[in-house]
Amino acid sequence: MAQSFDVVVIGAGPAGYVAAIRAAQLGFSVACIDNWKNAKGEYALGGTCLNVGCIPSKALLCSSENFERVTHRFATHGISVSGARMDVKKMQARKDAIVAQLTGGIQMLFRKNKVAWLKGRGHLSAAGERYRIEVAGASGKETVDAANVIIATGSTPRELPGVPVDNILICDNVGALAFREVPRRLGVVGAGVIGLELGSVWRRLGAKVTILEALPTFLAACDDAVSKEAWKLFTKEQGLAIRLGAKIGKVTPDKKGVKVEFADGEGERSIEFDKLVVSVGRVPNSAGVGAESVGLKIDEGGFIDVDAHCKTNLPNVYAIGDVVRGPMLAHKGMDEGVMVAEHIASQAGHVNLDVIPWVIYTAPEIAWVGKTEQQLKADGTAYRIGQVPYLANGRALGQDETTGFVKVLADAKTDRVLGVHIISSHASELIAEAVMAMEFRASSEDVARICHAHPSLSEVMHEAALAVDKRALHI
Repeated sequence: MAQSFDVVVIGAGPAGYVAAIRAAQLGFSVACIDNWKNAKGEYALGGTCLNVGCIPSKALLCSSENFERVTHRFATHGISVSGARMDVKKMQARKDAIVAQLTGGIQMLFRKNKVAWLKGRGHLSAAGERYRIEVAGASGKETVDAANVIIATGSTPRELPGVPVDNILICDNVGALAFREVPRRLGVVGAGVIGLELGSVWRRLGAKVTILEALPTFLAACDDAVSKEAWKLFTKEQGLAIRLGAKIGKVTPDKKGVKVEFADGEGERSIEFDKLVVSVGRVPNSAGVGAESVGLKIDEGGFIDVDAHCKTNLPNVYAIGDVVRGPMLAHKGMDEGVMVAEHIASQAGHVNLDVIPWVIYTAPEIAWVGKTEQQLKADGTAYRIGQVPYLANGRALGQDETTGFVKVLADAKTDRVLGVHIISSHASELIAEAVMAMEFRASSEDVARICHAHPSLSEVMHEAALAVDKRALHI
């Protein structure tokens, strides 16, 4: 006889495991199905984010940043270091230990909240008064049924036509996080979040990195002021070679590495690399969820159709995270997971897609929320700007991290904050204040009237809010 649950979640990435835990907290019987296996071939919770995405990449970013501080920046603090070297194997072991700790932590949370973990690939096989879900695992197939289903199957790397990924010479994010030595020449296709983050890791450790970007503009999603500052920092000061408008042609792996032929504004050319990372975006992982069996609507891009509360066209079936509209961000998926669980419990869950923070974990970090200046111009919205650099901030000077700025955009009539853009050390932490301000519809004056600790990096947010009204105190 099939096991029966109030809620079955398909997928145990950030969106799925959070949805399962919240549903269990609300008193439902819950199962979470996931087929992820780690490098050891063991089933593991956490999906792409915890296993081969957000978490391991941040571990490597921290290690590489520390190495660069030791070799290039500590001297200004009076600290002399000679003979520093990077043990890549040990760095990778530290990363793997962090991943194991966090994925194991989800197992503990599942046990604590009595969430059943069903190991295998789940798909909807029948719809009726209840839904039937088949789970194909290592020990065969089993069937469970549920009153409510939450699909949280995430996303997979977008493939570049004619460029097969083997994660040895030609890698996606999985392979790029697992190098056992620093490649002498590293090529990256795509100057987006993944390409910049992983490219910067290996550049700091000694690789000569070339990034090939098809678009003619750099970081087009960012505010123009941020993208211009980032271009200057990443190319002129940090040595990343970024070629814009690069159309990839033939990619040929051989014993020596990978030869990439491409065309840009200077004509046709080719470059040879020891490793090539392909990071051209991600696509929703909706194939295989059983949509055809139950009549679930999926659009041409592979996204599952949902409304503002992540309800699909089927009663009591929801979809969340990367597999639905909106930014492919772990924190957005987590919030949707909470919202859906609370709606199943007849509560009033809510996610505001207009106030989701974005972060690029380069050094300096880039973070933003709300509208960019170019979007406000295109919308015909009258606005005012407050932009303040970190150069005069006492905490930034003490930390030797004075690059970047905070830019606040406010409505010219109402003074409501419309967007905040940061490029600086710890921008990922600082953006939370802007998110809260916008969620509560604060004005720039509201932010300017809040007392900020001194000395702190957050004072630059305070000064930028003051600058909207041309009354900054320290610039």
